[in-house]
Amino acid sequence: MKKTLWILLDDRRGSVGQAKGVALALGDAMNIIEKQIVYTRLGSLPNWLRGKTLLGIDGAKSDSLEAPYPDMVMSTSRRTVPAARYIRKKSGNRTKIIQLMYPGGGTGIKEMVLVAVPAHEKPAKQKGDNILVVTGAPTRIFDNILAEERQKWMPVFADLPRPWTAVIIGGGIKGKPWPLENADDLAVELKKLHDKTGGSFLITSSRRTGAAAEKIIMEKLKGIPMYTYMWGEKKENPIMGFYACPERIVVTADSVSMCSEACGCHVPVLLFQGKNWLSDKHLRFARSLIEQGYARDIHAADALEFMPQQALNSAAQIAAEILKIS
Repeated sequence: MKKTLWILLDDRRGSVGQAKGVALALGDAMNIIEKQIVYTRLGSLPNWLRGKTLLGIDGAKSDSLEAPYPDMVMSTSRRTVPAARYIRKKSGNRTKIIQLMYPGGGTGIKEMVLVAVPAHEKPAKQKGDNILVVTGAPTRIFDNILAEERQKWMPVFADLPRPWTAVIIGGGIKGKPWPLENADDLAVELKKLHDKTGGSFLITSSRRTGAAAEKIIMEKLKGIPMYTYMWGEKKENPIMGFYACPERIVVTADSVSMCSEACGCHVPVLLFQGKNWLSDKHLRFARSLIEQGYARDIHAADALEFMPQQALNSAAQIAAEILKIS
């Protein structure tokens, strides 16, 4: 009989995406039930105060977290930890807790059978046999999904000259704007790349990019064939097509999720790290991708010769560990 896994989903898109990536990797090996969590204003209280309770959770708006309890529960962020601990307690400690990302101190980490911690979060400080160190973030990038998206989007881009280079642009981080000099530097590097390879760009920006940076990039790339999707445009977001179809991907290193997705696509990935912008955590992450052969810095002399040694898929790594202990 299949074991049952509840996945606790809240309003944090990044955490939800990671959890859904692990769910995809598990496939039909487990009976997976998604539980949507909605917080009250008390949901922002520290976890050591919320403990093993449903304090801070709006019971009327959230899915039921009552019996029958599952074999396992996946907590997808620090804020969902109290609910996972509540479920474990109510089950008579029978339900096993899986935690994505380090939950922080005072959060019952010893009660968890598996804690998946990204390497760039310095997990060496976090001891325990239940710690699984992974590179990057689990994503929803899998070969079968890429194949489906390729069939959908290839006809859309068909009139553009090959090779296609996808350009995935982020921007400011934690209230720190993206310096416009970086937008200019990225555009210069893209122009150099096109001068050497020809072809077309598939370009998308994010809500953190900013109109000024978008304008700088588009002005410098004027005349180059491209398909664009700028933040807020009223058309279907082609991001999955940008992952599935190109011969190469350029991605800014400010987003662990975007870089992890790009590095799962079996094509060369060039990272743009810029200047006076990324945090130490982001720089550690970018360095780990380069050192492990998943990506190359866009400024590297051999950037155009780079081929990845393997595709990144931490979701599959986490899923395999879950199945071992289920």
